[in-house]
Amino acid sequence: MTDQTTPTFGDLALEVRSKNAGPFWVTMELFMRDEAGYALAAAPANVNEDVIAALYDVRAEDVQIFRIPALNVVKISFPRPVSQGGLHDRDVHAGQHHVPLAALRAAPPEPV
Repeated sequence: MTDQTTPTFGDLALEVRSKNAGPFWVTMELFMRDEAGYALAAAPANVNEDVIAALYDVRAEDVQIFRIPALNVVKISFPRPVSQGGLHDRDVHAGQHHVPLAALRAAPPEPV
């Protein structure tokens, strides 16, 4: 369970960024400060296909998540809702897509 005192991934990360990955995909990255932050970001209970699908209104089966422990990075990709530069594209470089991910609260691990 999370509350307003639970840190967000934006609080725990060195950087949370998003960018276009070609005209049809968006990629976001959580660059965590340390192994503890990475463990929270990499935990399937915190960041998984269903969570990303709910945040970005995309299909969970289209979400790809890459966990890179050697770099303390979690990379997330999914198809853009409209192609880059299309008539209804409001963020050509996908530079603002990271905001909901950065605001996501990092639930502490369940006690064992």
